[in-house]
Amino acid sequence: MTTNANAPQHPARLDYARTVPKVFRAVIALDAAAREGLDPALVELVQIRASQLNGCAYCLDMHVKDARKAGESDERIYLLPVWREAPEGVYSERDLAALALAEQITHIGGGVDDEVYGRAAELFPEQELAQLISLCFTINTWNRINVATRKTPGTR
Repeated sequence: MTTNANAPQHPARLDYARTVPKVFRAVIALDAAAREGLDPALVELVQIRASQLNGCAYCLDMHVKDARKAGESDERIYLLPVWREAPEGVYSERDLAALALAEQITHIGGGVDDEVYGRAAELFPEQELAQLISLCFTINTWNRINVATRKTPGTR
């Protein structure tokens, strides 16, 4: 018996966009609003990292492709799982602060620590910081939708 190596291990459970279009459109609008004013490459790095932490293959696939389109380097994408150990200069101070904040928002159980929040607040003006926080909770929403419904990577 032959198997398709690209076939999903588990079929999608439901078509979320078709089943609850009003909710889906609301999350699309939230996503668009959250990105406003943020550097597109930083947006993708944050979304990739949250998707890695949440185990969302669909979002990980999409945001890696989008990061490349935004001009992100393979090195920075590949090193995201170990961004703290990356050589100096691979990520900017803003990148590092955004990734730390994104991780703590994704693992919200322990809250967001004052040091991590303070560092982000030092490097991002208030409006941009609020956008970054919005981006973090938005990608976590997408991750939860796509993991719960088993959205297939590569299907936009």
